[in-house]
Amino acid sequence: MKHGHLWDRLAEAKSRLKPVQSQYRVLFENPDDLDAPAAVLVPDPNWMAAALAGGILPPIDTYLQDQDVPDGQPKEHPYAKPIGPMTEEQAIEYLIQKDIPPQVWRDYKGNRCIMKIVPVELIPSDRSFRNAWKIKQTETEMAA
Repeated sequence: MKHGHLWDRLAEAKSRLKPVQSQYRVLFENPDDLDAPAAVLVPDPNWMAAALAGGILPPIDTYLQDQDVPDGQPKEHPYAKPIGPMTEEQAIEYLIQKDIPPQVWRDYKGNRCIMKIVPVELIPSDRSFRNAWKIKQTETEMAA
């Protein structure tokens, strides 16, 4: 069965689904650049609505397989059969695998915590020292 292109499915979903603001953010550090500040992954509200609704996003393994396909070559994920609805937690895990480098979420073997999923309230609203953010390494303090 032929499925429309992912962009078309996302555009159609955006036109009919109410955007959903995630209550989570993902803080992560790049282990290959220890001087860089922690990054914050913020799920797009339209993407989150599509993930929660189902029938729009391709399986995550198609994205992972397509990472090895050279640019300009056909990729599988835009045309893959869409998966069903996800919970917000499942959508965050999907987004981590899709948008954060594997050396952060899969391959890291160090002893520092370099990624945390945190409630949005734990992300500082004062961005004055944004370029100095690091993930705190204590269990009681979760955010930057």
